[in-house]
Amino acid sequence: MRYLVFLILLGALLSEALSAPAAASDGRDRLCVLQDAACVHGLPAARYQLLLSQMLAHPKPNGRPVPVDAQALYRHSLYQVDPSGITLYDAPNGAPIGSLPSGFIFVGMRQQRDGWGEVRRGEWAPLNQLRGVPASPFSGLIFDAPPAFPVAWLLQSAQPSGAPNVAPEPNAPALARYTPFYIYATAHDGAQAWHLVAPGQWLPARRLARLMLPEKPAAVKGRWIAVDLTEQVLTAYEDDRLVFATLIASGRPETATGEGLFRIWARFRWDTLFGGSGADYYYLPAVPYVMYFDGEIALHGAYWHDNFGAQHSQGCVNLSLSDARWLYAWTDNFFADTWVYVWRSEQVR
Repeated sequence: MRYLVFLILLGALLSEALSAPAAASDGRDRLCVLQDAACVHGLPAARYQLLLSQMLAHPKPNGRPVPVDAQALYRHSLYQVDPSGITLYDAPNGAPIGSLPSGFIFVGMRQQRDGWGEVRRGEWAPLNQLRGVPASPFSGLIFDAPPAFPVAWLLQSAQPSGAPNVAPEPNAPALARYTPFYIYATAHDGAQAWHLVAPGQWLPARRLARLMLPEKPAAVKGRWIAVDLTEQVLTAYEDDRLVFATLIASGRPETATGEGLFRIWARFRWDTLFGGSGADYYYLPAVPYVMYFDGEIALHGAYWHDNFGAQHSQGCVNLSLSDARWLYAWTDNFFADTWVYVWRSEQVR
């Protein structure tokens, strides 16, 4: 009799295990009280044990990191000019010969001497009026096969909780910013959603940017790119096959990136971006891997910030230098036929 009961229970567990990946992201996992003996890390024990086997079998997303372009990082670690503007001199402690206006302006550095930097040939500025800005080493993921579970990136370093809506243990190691995770389960505590990203490790949904799969527009064939303004995630496809995903930074609310379906109409290995006026004036030389798709709005590398996964730009879609290099190469022979679909995943939730 005991053996028969065991077989029945085992069959039920196996049946649930087979459906675990599909159920992992449906947002309907049932929480249980921590004092309950049948509760493990905020979930019913049987459910958690089934997920544990999946977590051990698929401990991290199956994407390959985009190789970091170390040379590009070095070349594009430029200097931001004092936002109030600066005077330029013909030599260190020399005579004034010009100026740079107020705004968001970047310059290169030809050489340094005695607390001064040559920012253009024969034009010098005090180093205390220049701020070095290292380019971000972040890069996304290349997929050779579909992800086994939903994928998300951590937007800020954080200590995980042992269960939803529970404070992290004081000595819990922090998970690093930009780390990609699988989402094995999603639960709601009434106030917010929580995601299980590793055995016994939960993170609030607001700290993660999820890879959401859009429905392919009817007109699209071949290679296409989707920009999710809700999650700030870019994905690239060969027809229906996901091949690449990463974090981006689109336009801020006052300069929002427009939604719609576009085609890349021009590409430039380098371009200079400038615009605005007064304190909002910006001048960004040698912006790499520029792909225009909506008038003057482009996909391009951004060396001046490390704020991917958040709205940050004047309307363009900012990528890390390594990601922009990969995407530029991927569209090389197909750019005239490459679609860009800008959408919001919140509309399909």
